[in-house]
Amino acid sequence: MKSTIDYTKRIVLNGTLLFLLGALFLGCSNFNITNYYENGAVASSTPIATKIGSDLFRQGGNAFDVAVAVGLTLAVVHPEAGNIGGGGFALIRDGKSKEVRTLDFREKAPMAAHQDMFLDNDSNVIDDLSTLGALASGVPGTVVGLYELWEAYGTLPWENLVGIAASLADSGFIVDQKLAEKFAVYKNELSEFEETADIFLPGGNTPKAGDRLIQKDLAKTLYKIASQGPDGFYKGETAELIDSCMKKYDGIITTEDLETYDVIWRKPIVFNFDSLLIYSMPPPSSGGIILGQILKLVEPFDLSRYTSQSPEFIHLFCEMSRLAFADRSEHLGDPDYYAIPSGLLDSTYLDKRRGLFDPEHAGLSEITFPGIPAIESEETTHFSVCDKHGNMVAITYTINTSFGSKLVVDGAGFLLNNEMDDFSVKPGVPNVFGLIGGEANKIEPGKRMLSSMSPTLVLKNGKPLLVLGTPGGSKIITVVAQAIINFTRFGLTPIETVSHPRCHHQWLPDILYLEEGSFDINVLQTLIRYGHNIKEISHYSDLQLIYIDEDNGLMSPVSDPRKRGSSGGY
Repeated sequence: MKSTIDYTKRIVLNGTLLFLLGALFLGCSNFNITNYYENGAVASSTPIATKIGSDLFRQGGNAFDVAVAVGLTLAVVHPEAGNIGGGGFALIRDGKSKEVRTLDFREKAPMAAHQDMFLDNDSNVIDDLSTLGALASGVPGTVVGLYELWEAYGTLPWENLVGIAASLADSGFIVDQKLAEKFAVYKNELSEFEETADIFLPGGNTPKAGDRLIQKDLAKTLYKIASQGPDGFYKGETAELIDSCMKKYDGIITTEDLETYDVIWRKPIVFNFDSLLIYSMPPPSSGGIILGQILKLVEPFDLSRYTSQSPEFIHLFCEMSRLAFADRSEHLGDPDYYAIPSGLLDSTYLDKRRGLFDPEHAGLSEITFPGIPAIESEETTHFSVCDKHGNMVAITYTINTSFGSKLVVDGAGFLLNNEMDDFSVKPGVPNVFGLIGGEANKIEPGKRMLSSMSPTLVLKNGKPLLVLGTPGGSKIITVVAQAIINFTRFGLTPIETVSHPRCHHQWLPDILYLEEGSFDINVLQTLIRYGHNIKEISHYSDLQLIYIDEDNGLMSPVSDPRKRGSSGGY
């Protein structure tokens, strides 16, 4: 049962007014009020998916049932990122056993992949080859990943959960204004392949707000998955359609690649920040380790002298991010292919790295190198779910850039990812997000490409506190880190946390990114005086967060006002 209550513990009138003004400034029409739910809560990137999740709670589903249904629904109503043709990561807490696990369903390089596959005869990178079309796609993992999650923890019938999404694709859904704008922006790219244009450019025009988008081929594929499980995707007709698409457009995914794809349950990255216990993703996601580095590097500093938007804090945060992302470039990759140093979160190592910080001067990335510790994925989507049993689910999954490879599998109706670009296509050459990599993340057959996805769970005194995550490419990690700091150190409410202005630094390029129009001119001038190269960019990411009151267990989900997401529950 839903109840709306005063947020008396942490929200006051001026904070509410600040948020409302901020939401209006961002041009957002869907800002949240503070709602609390007793049975279950969900925050996702579209109102349709959130409503379906809320309804499933009413029908007795648990957080895992809701997560599966939301993930499949997003494949229909959020085509720029929701998917069955991509992959991702799930971070889960089983409320009964209190065990926290991670599920790796990241895409894998096809067995025919090789280190020089995107280079010409002179070893130069071929433009667009790793981002557009069939060769850019890794072997998808979403379908079997969601099935594995349901098989381990779900309670409602699989066919019912998939059937919701299949029916929605079959009958269609009403395109909203923000999705219509997204289609319009990507019209040229979506017209690159006739199979894609047939679905998303009917009559040569992008769908407009109020139009009904029907996806019959996608519905057919989802009905197969509903009745056959993963075999409805990785074997039989759907696998043959993927194989035909690869042959037509010179891709290299084979039916054998599909049939042998597997997911992996991994141990989470775990660390303390202040009084909190934080769980996040291990490699092949860089999210957990780099998130841990940033927070642990910041932890000893007294932030009470600053505000969340003061130049001193922004400088501190971005300098620690610079150090962490330098380590990312050198030390992280698929742990099944590369020996990742065990000391990246070691306190002695981090103390040494922290000693490089100058409180009044920006570092120079050209002379900031990865450390030597002790040896022992711009279009993604995230959804957060939890329930009254203490079950927590944070899932971030992706097809990489908006609409992935832009290639729809003919007859199957879904977009393929372009995740091969997340490998180091060539040492020293940045990917589409500007990230540099090397030996640890080179292309190898069957290998999972490095990601920045950071689904995260936060506990306090052994009890659930936060479920959070976001899309945003390389900016994912800093968005999650800022959210945790803003909520815990600066005392922002959940609503203020998701709407708060953001900053980002990723070592290379040596730029401090700030959301445009969000920071006072005096802040900008101080950061420039410190030596930062400032670049203001449009508002980014789509944070989905749930706060759980540790006293009474009530759940308050909030969705980033920057995009078209929503929150709900029962």
